[in-house]
Amino acid sequence: TTLKAEEARERAKARALRLLEKRDYSKAELAAKLVEKGEDPAEAEAVSERMVELGFVNDENYAGMVVRHYAAKGYGRARIREELRKRRVPRELWDAALCEMPEQADTVERLLAAKLRGRSPEGDDLRRACAALIRRGFSWEEVSSAAKRLSHGLELDE
Repeated sequence: TTLKAEEARERAKARALRLLEKRDYSKAELAAKLVEKGEDPAEAEAVSERMVELGFVNDENYAGMVVRHYAAKGYGRARIREELRKRRVPRELWDAALCEMPEQADTVERLLAAKLRGRSPEGDDLRRACAALIRRGFSWEEVSSAAKRLSHGLELDE
C-alpha cells in the first residue's frame, strides 16, 4: 500500500504543477481544485502545503495580485473582497492586500461618466448608473461624491 500511496502523491504533485503552470492559486484554492479533479482530500492538502514550501504558492502575493487585477478592471473594494473570498485567500491577508489598492475616486468618476454616456447626471439615468457602480463593489459614498463632482463639472462647463 505504500507504493500506491507514493504513486497517488506523485500523481497529485504532477497535477498541482500542471494547474500552477496555467495560473496562480491560493493554497486552499489549489487543494480544493485537486479534490475537484479526483485527488484524495488529505493528499490534496499535503501537496498544496508542499507547493507552499517550494514557493510555488504564496497566499500573500496572490492576494495582492487579485486586488491589483480587479482594481485595474474597475471594481470596488466590496467586489474585490468577494473575489478574495471566492478564491479562498485567508481572511487575515485581505486588509493588507486592500491597503495597497490605488485611490479610486477618478475611476469611479470615469466609470460613472461612461455609464451616463454624456447625459446629464440626474433622474433615472443617474440612479441606474449609480446602482451599476454599487454592484461593481463601490461604496455609496464613493459613488455619490463622484456624481456630485460630475454634476458640478457639468455646471462649470455650461
